Amino acid sequence: MSVILLLTFLFPAVLSLNGQEVPVYSFAQFEQLLQKRNDTTYVLNFWATWCVPCVKELPDFEKAGVHFNNKKFRLVLVSLDFKSQINSSLIPFLKAKKIRSGVILLSEPDPNSWIDKVNRNWTGSIPMTIIYNRDFYFFREGSMSFSELENILTKNIIP
Repeated sequence: MSVILLLTFLFPAVLSLNGQEVPVYSFAQFEQLLQKRNDTTYVLNFWATWCVPCVKELPDFEKAGVHFNNKKFRLVLVSLDFKSQINSSLIPFLKAKKIRSGVILLSEPDPNSWIDKVNRNWTGSIPMTIIYNRDFYFFREGSMSFSELENILTKNIIP
């Protein structure tokens, strides 16, 4: 495997506008995050700017991100927006909504090829959230409130 191909695989592309960066991942790159099982609790929220329930729950995820910031915790907002609209839609949306959490863009043209790899029970609808660490795994299609997130995370974050 060539060095260039290896670097392309290991490091996602990063698109930015006025300092706001959004890494763009292929599913192969993103899948590495799904396979982490350690003492960090990961919250992956799949969403899009055009999804009304997704946008409605984002403040609750932002609040959870701040609330659990001093713990072994990582929140990743996984945008399913179109790569071609990252500068015209996604980044302006993040700025307007003052999203501070980590955002990545999952850019994979055929969702049917990877949805089951994320979770075999996922129908593909969004919002969808996965919470996991080495001892715990949670999956939910549909919106989540801060109190639901707080309850799950308080019980399952590894000290």
